[in-house]
Amino acid sequence: MDSAQLHAPMPQAAPSAGSARGSTWAPLALVGIALLLWLASMAVFLVFPLETLPRYFARRYLVLDATSLLFIVVVNTVFLGISVYLFSRRRTSARLARDFLPRAALSLLFMLVTNLAVLSSHLIVLWTLLEVSTLCATPLVARGDAALPRTVAWRYLLYSAMSLSLTFMGFMCLTQSASLRGVDIDFAIDALGGALSPTGDGWQHLGLAFMVFGLGGKLGLAPLYGWLPETYETAPTSTSALLAAVQFNISMVAVFRILQVCRGVDLSFVAQELLVMGYLSLAVAAVKVMAVRNYKRLIAYACISSSGVIALGLSVGQTAAYGVVLYVVSNAFVKALLFLTAGRLRATYGTNDVAALSGVIRILPFSGSLFTVGIFALLGFPPFAGFLAEMLTLSGIVQAGNLMAFTLMCVMLTVIFVATGRTVFPMLWGAPEREVPTAHEPRLTTMPKLGFVAILIMLGTYTPEPFTRLLRAVAQSIGG
Repeated sequence: MDSAQLHAPMPQAAPSAGSARGSTWAPLALVGIALLLWLASMAVFLVFPLETLPRYFARRYLVLDATSLLFIVVVNTVFLGISVYLFSRRRTSARLARDFLPRAALSLLFMLVTNLAVLSSHLIVLWTLLEVSTLCATPLVARGDAALPRTVAWRYLLYSAMSLSLTFMGFMCLTQSASLRGVDIDFAIDALGGALSPTGDGWQHLGLAFMVFGLGGKLGLAPLYGWLPETYETAPTSTSALLAAVQFNISMVAVFRILQVCRGVDLSFVAQELLVMGYLSLAVAAVKVMAVRNYKRLIAYACISSSGVIALGLSVGQTAAYGVVLYVVSNAFVKALLFLTAGRLRATYGTNDVAALSGVIRILPFSGSLFTVGIFALLGFPPFAGFLAEMLTLSGIVQAGNLMAFTLMCVMLTVIFVATGRTVFPMLWGAPEREVPTAHEPRLTTMPKLGFVAILIMLGTYTPEPFTRLLRAVAQSIGG
């Protein structure tokens, strides 16, 4: 077999008639429930003004405040796009058609847990739901078609258990601190702050450090990032999008909650911890991106870079807080866009290796263009929201007087930009090694991706005032 044959797009097997008839209702149910979740989240956003929040439910175990309101809108919008993508891909993927029902059921259970976690007003309940979401995602990761998906799924589960165990050790240390001071401790977010010492003792410092370090592992921050590249590469692209754009935000909510309950407490040591983790993550991402030759892994390492930027911004707080919140929101849509588009590339070429792809934008003009747009958004080009968010974060870092963080962030992002361009742009715009007819791309597959692009442009150019006020409220709650 010659090299031209090796690089030719792989034909797509159509699902069998029996499998298509047997699961027709499942794709419709998935999209229908995802649409209901999105409509419910938008209704909550429109019905409950910020001035009326917070509101507590379920014996105060659930809360609707600015943070939970923002993230239920974001995660349910992303999930609607992923559901539409799965619905459209089922028609052309025999593997997905055979396995659609369990994947849809696990995805819906995952989203139920996610929404409860975002609304949780108790840190231990939130911690528990984060672990349950991992249990739901593990069998989804195991359904990938890369090498040894079950082994990767088990490693993902073990890494998650280790990270969350560190977080639980933090809870125990805070309990010990309160016990030594003769104070009752309650991990509800509206009560925990009263049990903390403003100056802090050794146990309290250790507890907060463990909590942030453990959750940093779930965010893919160095040094606990090892699970992320192989998991994102191995999992089906829809699952990679769920992990990167949805589960990531549960962990982000948990970090925000810690910062919210610790206002008025000395957090300088936590800021230093975030600063170091941010430095390490940007350095790791820059080195790995220079060497990677796999487009799904490249997106995964870019996710580590994004986590590093977030950690640096959170270490500064204050004026960088708004930029961090906007960056978190915009990255959810960037990651979903890139992974869903990578799914189309994988379905066509049958590989994640960059070397096997050339002239993608000629063979898959729409997906190639969307992947290009996603890369530009990921690298922080205007008019996308990432550009504005990075500028606000860098401005906050400068105002805080941390020129070392500013310099390192600029240098590492430049290295990542150059390395990404050298890897991706020949794949997209290089001359095909043989003449291949342009592939047909169903319109339904492109709808969620176009929606994500529109949101990214809107957030980067003109954000409606109600949503801007919501972003500001979240930024102020974490010290902005």
